[in-house]
Amino acid sequence: MKWFFQALEKYAVFNGRARRREYWMFTIFSIILGFLFGFVASATEAFGFGKDLIGPAHIAYGIAMFVPGAAVGVRRMHDIGRSGWWLLIPLVSFVFLCMDSQPGENKYGLNPKYGLTGIQSKLGEAYPG
Repeated sequence: MKWFFQALEKYAVFNGRARRREYWMFTIFSIILGFLFGFVASATEAFGFGKDLIGPAHIAYGIAMFVPGAAVGVRRMHDIGRSGWWLLIPLVSFVFLCMDSQPGENKYGLNPKYGLTGIQSKLGEAYPG
């Protein structure tokens, strides 16, 4: 759940990098919440109440998740050293989304998998002083 909220905090941040875990956890929780909205909408319609409220709420949820979903997808592409435009080619982008991070720093920034402490420990190994 932490990763879902982390992606929401970066609502429209299209620069930088996102780990595989951040992308996939955001995607899984978005799908689960979408199914829950659909289930609630079906249940309320079956009982004859809330028709006018649940449908628009489901649509609003989908619209609200579009921007952070695109942003975390673009950041994920950056994590493997690719442009975010690759998301427009579904099969290829799915393969890319499953790939491991590009090690170290790339033109989009530092690798979020290791963070600052990981970089410092690697520098310590390279330069034992």
